[in-house]
Parts: sequence; structure tokens; C-alpha cells
Amino acid sequence: MDLNCLYFRHQLSLMRAARSETCDGRRRHASRASHIAGRIGSVQRTLGAPAATGWEYRALPLPLAADCARDDVLDERT
Repeated sequence: MDLNCLYFRHQLSLMRAARSETCDGRRRHASRASHIAGRIGSVQRTLGAPAATGWEYRALPLPLAADCARDDVLDERT
């Protein structure tokens, strides 16, 4: 897959996570963004790009803490 397409899909997932009205929605979109970041890191590593480690770091599992229950994202929109 084209790297630009992966960058685009990653950004969309992050925006959807930020705009999600539910904790479950935020988690789902953030998890998708994390998965895409891993794919970006893999492609970059194959190409020898030094930025690969940064993308692979973004692909680390998200914390499952209760901070998702906070509505910080919703507060920022209002």
C-alpha cells in the first residue's frame, strides 16, 4: 500500500477518535490509528527510513486505563 494512503488513513483515524462521542468509539479509532502506525513503521523500516522507529513507537498498545471515561476531547470541542 502507498505510504501516503497510510498517512491519510492514520490521520483520519486520529480525527475520528478525537470527535467520537463515546469512549468505545475513541478506543476503536485510536486502536485503528495504532495499527496503521505499525504498518507505516514496517514499510519505512523496509525502505531504510530513520523515521520508522517513531512510527513503530506510535503503534505500541494503548493504555487501557479508565482515562477514556474522561470527556477531555468533548470539552475541547465546545
